[in-house]
Amino acid sequence: MKKYWKLMVLLIVSALIIPACSNTADNTSNGRKVKLIKNEDQVYVGFLIDTLKDARWYRDKKLFEKQVKDLGGEVKTLAANGLDDVQIDQAKLLIEEGVDILVVVPHNAEIAAKIVTMAHKSGVKVISYDRLIANANVDYYISFDNEKVGELQAKEILKHQPEGNFAYVGGAESDHNAILFRQGAMNVLKPLIDKGKVKLVYDQYTNEWDPETAKKNMQALLKKRGNKIDAVIAANDGTAGGVIEALDTAGLARKVPVSGQDAELPAIHRILKGTQTMTVYKPISKIATEAAKLAVHVAEGKKVTTDTTINNGKINVPTILLEPIAVTKRNIKDTVIQDKFYTKQEVYQ
Repeated sequence: MKKYWKLMVLLIVSALIIPACSNTADNTSNGRKVKLIKNEDQVYVGFLIDTLKDARWYRDKKLFEKQVKDLGGEVKTLAANGLDDVQIDQAKLLIEEGVDILVVVPHNAEIAAKIVTMAHKSGVKVISYDRLIANANVDYYISFDNEKVGELQAKEILKHQPEGNFAYVGGAESDHNAILFRQGAMNVLKPLIDKGKVKLVYDQYTNEWDPETAKKNMQALLKKRGNKIDAVIAANDGTAGGVIEALDTAGLARKVPVSGQDAELPAIHRILKGTQTMTVYKPISKIATEAAKLAVHVAEGKKVTTDTTINNGKINVPTILLEPIAVTKRNIKDTVIQDKFYTKQEVYQ
């Protein structure tokens, strides 16, 4: 029954996500596998997204597809909505359709290694997008400097609360980025912890990045410590939202600084209200367009050089890292509004 349900989800999701390429043809010709697009000479890119439940990923999808098409290629995007088996089946589907390259936002970094193995057997290269696929021969990785994200979060919180009882509310441990965010935060906090200025009273990941789980965990922590919490470093805006709900119930909203990440609109509103201290803005237009360029160039066989590599547990993956930006009440206009990520009306409604 479970297997049947996952198959139905795959079929429904695949039908709902409208591919950017609309002209299709039979994918076999005299026994020879061909691309499932009208013009076989075009680069055909497969884009696998973990989920479209979060608004952020709609932006990635739209911008990525546009850039691929502007470069003369075709693209199909599929979202697994948090189901590992579905994401693997979707990869298999795109490979069978003859994609030249796969760009993958993995749900689970470890499990997604199967996608890389499967793709390479068919001569298809794989780019890991935003989240690093672990323990696999990934061809390229493009993301933001995720350790720096954690460093920005911790530094901004320390401006408001330089000492005391701190809680670290991490993301999903299955997401390699969550590990990097924590590492960045600890780079900043550890010297203060060693000096006794900061006491880390909570340090846990949050299953599936779930805001409700973050809220319940924070409620339990507040009860255990008699509301004695001075600062919270939350790994993203979703977990921050859950934390702030718990703080609000305890009468601590606006009194306890809370970090976030992704520059989600509700987080921007919370920053203006004073319940959230900061978020980290990762310009989606930058990563989406750069990833699309990388995908098309690699698919065309062009040589691509990178400035750095990151070890994923198996190899040193050629990596392109982009710069994240700390957003506070002071620079909202100069960041998310200036970049047209949001309009003034959306921000100041």
